[in-house]
Order: sequence, then C-alpha cells, then structure tokens
Amino acid sequence: MNSPEQKLRLNLADKSGSRQTDVTFHRLIVAGWTGRDVAAMEAHIRELEEVGIPRPARTPIFYRNSVLHLTTADVIEVTGDNTSGEAEFIIAHIDGEKWVGIGSDHTDRELEKQGITIAKQICDKPMGSDFWRYADVAGHWDELQLRATITEDGKEVVYQEGPVSKMRAPEELLAMFGKEDAGGGLRDGDAMMCGTLAAIGGIRPASRFSCELIDPVLNRSISHAYDIVELPVEG
Repeated sequence: MNSPEQKLRLNLADKSGSRQTDVTFHRLIVAGWTGRDVAAMEAHIRELEEVGIPRPARTPIFYRNSVLHLTTADVIEVTGDNTSGEAEFIIAHIDGEKWVGIGSDHTDRELEKQGITIAKQICDKPMGSDFWRYADVAGHWDELQLRATITEDGKEVVYQEGPVSKMRAPEELLAMFGKEDAGGGLRDGDAMMCGTLAAIGGIRPASRFSCELIDPVLNRSISHAYDIVELPVEG
C-alpha cells in the first residue's frame, strides 16, 4: 500500500541566500502541551477539564495528523463556526537538515470535547512557504517571537504574542519524540508543529488568521495568513 505524501513548493533561506524547491512531506506531527512552565500547563489542563475537554494522556504529546492536511494555501474550508487557528513554529526535516517555519494548528474546538486527536485531524494545517535553516537561529533561539492576529468584526486584532521560549526547545521536543516514535524520530519528509501560546481574550473563531515568526537578532520575519470559509452544518 502506498503511503500518502504532500508535495509543496518552499523557499529555503539561510545566511547566504535562498532557493525555491519542491519538498515532499510524508508525515505531519503536531506536538501538544509543550509549555516549559509545567505548573501553569497543569492549571490550564484542569481549566479545560472543567469545560469538558479531556486531559491529555501525557505531556508533551505527539499527535499524528494526515500529511495531506499540510497546505500553503491562503484559504481553508471548515465545518461550522467552532474552529480557530494557533500560531506555531514548525520544524521540518529536509535534505538531511532541520528547517524552521511558521504555521497554524487549526482545530475544531467543539470536537475537542470528544477527543483532541479527532479535533486536530478534521482541519487543514496552513503554513508559510518560507523556512529558515535551523542552524542559523539555534544560537539565539529563545530570542525568537511568535505573533498572531485575527480579523473579527472587520478589524485586525492581536490574538497571540510572546517568545518561543514559552515552549520547549526544538532539540528537547525532537529528543522526546524520538524516544517514542517507531521510526526513530524526525527524518526527511517529516514536519512537526511545536506548540502555541495562550490566546489573548480567549480562544474564538475568526474570518482570517495571520501568524508570524520574528527573529530580532537577524532582523527578519516569516509569516502566513489565510481566510477561513465556514461550510454549513446540515445535520
């Protein structure tokens, strides 16, 4: 049986320049509950339990998602009005090296009450086409910033903002994933979404979501924005 794959055209940038290339992805992993502050994360888990969202089996936890959901499109279709985006940095393994990108773990919030795996599987996972060589940012990783905005009531508002240091570092996440992955961890053709920040003003749907990864040391950023089209629920 053939394994699914998703081919996307990416722009790979390092300190010497950039190049466009077609990358074939074979696996998409969504890392959840990756916060460095374990006490704060536990408090949030208890809050979610009170509204019917089950406790994760472990933290961090690595959800497998259909690689066919990975997309660089600027619009996605969802069912109903219970979905929302999450800005996340992405680690992709391409041609024997790690690369860093930005994307959104778009999730169905109503389905989360039935199971987080199902809720994440049901939605496309938009990401930007620009990636940085991880080695170029590894030395100042904790200086990087995540930012997301949403469009609601016709206005753009800040939805998430803060340092990537609120999540576990990539090397730590990859090591933890490698210990439980039957394939030995992240390999060529794999992409991992690595966790997100709290939503300012609470988790909520929007008509447009924009996410950005900012490198203040090298004075650059990568971003992606997409519109959300709600399909009707007919029963």
